[in-house]
Amino acid sequence: MRPFAQSALKQWRLLGSHHSVRFGPRERRFISSTPQRRAEPNPTSETPPSTSTEPKGKEKAQDVEPTKPPPNDATLPLLQRPLGLRDRPKAKSKSWEETKEKYIDQDKRMEERTHLAREAVRGHFTDLNNTRRHGGKTWIAPKVMIREDKALYFPDIFGTPLSGGEKVHTTDLLAGKVSVVTLLTTRMSEIQTAQFIEPTQTSFGDHPLYQHVQINLQDNLIKSFLVSIFASSIRKSVPQPLWPTYLISSQNMEYLREPLGLANRHVGYVYLVDPKLKIRWAACADPKAEEIAALRTCTSVLLGRSTKPSASTDGDVQESAPKSA
Repeated sequence: MRPFAQSALKQWRLLGSHHSVRFGPRERRFISSTPQRRAEPNPTSETPPSTSTEPKGKEKAQDVEPTKPPPNDATLPLLQRPLGLRDRPKAKSKSWEETKEKYIDQDKRMEERTHLAREAVRGHFTDLNNTRRHGGKTWIAPKVMIREDKALYFPDIFGTPLSGGEKVHTTDLLAGKVSVVTLLTTRMSEIQTAQFIEPTQTSFGDHPLYQHVQINLQDNLIKSFLVSIFASSIRKSVPQPLWPTYLISSQNMEYLREPLGLANRHVGYVYLVDPKLKIRWAACADPKAEEIAALRTCTSVLLGRSTKPSASTDGDVQESAPKSA
């Protein structure tokens, strides 16, 4: 065999039959007769065309559920219990003996523990969030007065009157008169309480036994300081005859909120207090027409009884005793 043929044969053996081999100046191709293998289709890897009609992104269909009424549609309950303190308040600050008794008495320590546990689970913005439901209103005022034997006492709150001078205690201020007491904490509460008492103030503002007591209550030290600075601007918005009964107070109300029903710090509260310092009617937040009418009617009845001590206890309006909570 010729030398160049032997070399070509070696190349053919090494490279395989599907490669081309040069035989001198000419080129010949040797193509393998074995067909190339193709990957067989895997039936499990093929995904069938999507037949889902579910929209994508924000257009996804929502689950169809029966619509629930929003919280604002829930019916508010009537006032279920008398508000106030069981013991008649005193117009003085707590002595050291009274403060010491708070830490020695077992029952008072348990009350303190219950109060701290309740406050620990209360969020900082709870009151603000609750104003989204019924405007912060938690109960509806009764249409009739609370019976005298079931009514509780209005607590002693001290503050500086808008007319200036020494601090005044509500225990001394409310005694012997029929008083409509309003607690103010925000601008919203001022508007709410003004709507409550406007007809009552118009009808009985000149009565010698009637008085409207406003308590601007700022238990936060910074807010209290700011209110005292801008007291002059408050005098411009309050009629001068009401200055002696407008109190600016920084008293801590932490332990009086539950007895007085102060469920929200941002809304206004109205109390009708008789000459014996007992709370005979109460309301809160945005007034309803029937609540405004009830306040005027109950005030009229109390003034009539105070003017005529020998009058029958039945009065013109039936008294009610709210159930204790």
